[in-house]
Amino acid sequence: MLIDRRVGRRLMNQINVVPYIDVMLVLLVIFMVTAPLINPGQIELPSVGKTSDPPLQPMEVSVRTDGALWLRDRSRSSEERKVTRNELIAAIRQKQKQNPEQAVVIAADKDVRYEAVLEVMDMLQSNQVRRIGLLAKPRGR
Repeated sequence: MLIDRRVGRRLMNQINVVPYIDVMLVLLVIFMVTAPLINPGQIELPSVGKTSDPPLQPMEVSVRTDGALWLRDRSRSSEERKVTRNELIAAIRQKQKQNPEQAVVIAADKDVRYEAVLEVMDMLQSNQVRRIGLLAKPRGR
């Protein structure tokens, strides 16, 4: 006589999460006990001998519609003065003796030919001016 054991058993379709909760609580207690014992890392910042110099105002070279060059040195005064190409190079070289990284920006009237702006830029580059930029007015003004 064989007794059928399958008739009395029911299929179980639920997960028992009690052991998982026990493990989680044990881990929580371990972390709560050990967290105050851990020393946070120390960061050693580099020291600087002196403060950095404030950035210099760039020299502005304006190209007008008639081809005239005007120079404005904002570190000295805010007035523009009309210069020739040789005077422009001499003024920039004198300024670069004090600071080799002196920036020069080129501002041109919107009616000036693009070729005139490129000639000024080429002249500055051929005279070892390293930092050259173009000055533009934002739209809406």
